Amino acid sequence: MCFIQRSFPALTEPTMRYTDLWNRWLAIFFGENKGMHTHPLTQWQHSHNFSSDSRLAEKSASRVMILTAVMMAAEIIAGFWFGSMALLADGWHMATHVAAFGITLFAYHYARAHADNPRFTFGTGKVSVLGGFSSAIALAVVALVMALESILRLINPQVIHFNNAIGVAVLGLIVNLVCGWMLREHPHHDSEDAHAGHHDHNLKAAYFHVLADALTSVLAILALVSGKYFGWTWMDAIMGIVGAAVITRWSYGLIHDTSHILLDSSANEGLRSAIRSAIEKDADSRIADMHVWHLGPHHFSASLSVVTHHPNTPEYYKHLLSDIPHLAHVMVEVNGCNQADCQAYDPSPHP
Repeated sequence: MCFIQRSFPALTEPTMRYTDLWNRWLAIFFGENKGMHTHPLTQWQHSHNFSSDSRLAEKSASRVMILTAVMMAAEIIAGFWFGSMALLADGWHMATHVAAFGITLFAYHYARAHADNPRFTFGTGKVSVLGGFSSAIALAVVALVMALESILRLINPQVIHFNNAIGVAVLGLIVNLVCGWMLREHPHHDSEDAHAGHHDHNLKAAYFHVLADALTSVLAILALVSGKYFGWTWMDAIMGIVGAAVITRWSYGLIHDTSHILLDSSANEGLRSAIRSAIEKDADSRIADMHVWHLGPHHFSASLSVVTHHPNTPEYYKHLLSDIPHLAHVMVEVNGCNQADCQAYDPSPHP
C-alpha cells in the first residue's frame, strides 16, 4: 500500500525529502515497514523459567505445617490447662517453626505463580533460595532465644514437672521424626542434582527447622531423665545451650549457601574450568572475560568474551558448551584478534 505518490514532477528536493519521511512514518504507524523482520523470532528465543518442579516438596511442607500447628496448639492449651511454663514455652517455640513453614509455602507459590512474569529478568528461580535465606534467619533467632532462656534458667532455676515434661518431649520427638521423614529430599533431588550440590534451599530450611525441634526434644529428654533420676536439674539449661549452638551452626551454613546465590556470587571453580576447557580447546580461542552465576538452585548463567583469530558465530561457541549440565543461559561475545599471539585467560584480578 502506498499512501502518497513519490513521483510528483514539480516537487523540489526538500519537499521530496519531507514527503519520503512522511511515507516512512505512515508505513511504521500502519505496520507497512517492509525493512523490519516479518518472520517469527522464536528460534532465537527461549524460556526464562528456571524454577524447579516443587509440587511434591510443597505438598509435604504443607502437611508438616499442619501437623506442627496442631502440636503447637495442643502444647499451648495443655500449658494453660496444667499451668506448665515448659509446655507453653515449647508451644510458642513451635509457633516460630510454623511461621517458617509459612514462608516456605509462600515462596513455592509465588515462584510458581510468577514463573513466566517478564518483570523477572531471569525468572523466579531464586525465590525459593530467598525463602530458604529467610527461614535460616528465623532459625538463628530461635537459637538465640533458646540460648538466652537457658542462661536465665541457669541463673534462676525453675521447678520442673518431670513426668509431664518427659511425656510431651517424647510426643514432640515422634511428631518431629514423622515431619522429618515427610520433608526428606525427594528422589528427583537425590540423584544428579544432589551429587552436584544443588539442593532445594527452601525445603532444606524447612527440614532444618524440623531437625531443630527434634534435637531440642532429644536433649530435653536427656536433661529431664537426668534431673528426675540423678537430681541434675541444671542439665535442662545446659542442654538448651548445646542445642542452641548446634542450631546456630545449621543456620549459619544455610545462610552462607543461600546468600552466595542471592548475591550472584561466582559459580564453583569446577564449572568455570569446564567452560574454559570447552571453549579454549577449539582452535586458538581464548576467554578474555567470563562471568558464571546462579539463576536458581539448579541452573547457571554464563557470559563470555571470546578472542580468536578464527571467529565463529555465537551459536557455534554455545554448542561447545551444550554438554555442560545445569548451564541454562549463555551469552557469548566474539572478538576477532588481529595480533600475532593471544594470551590465555587469567582468572586472577588485574591491578
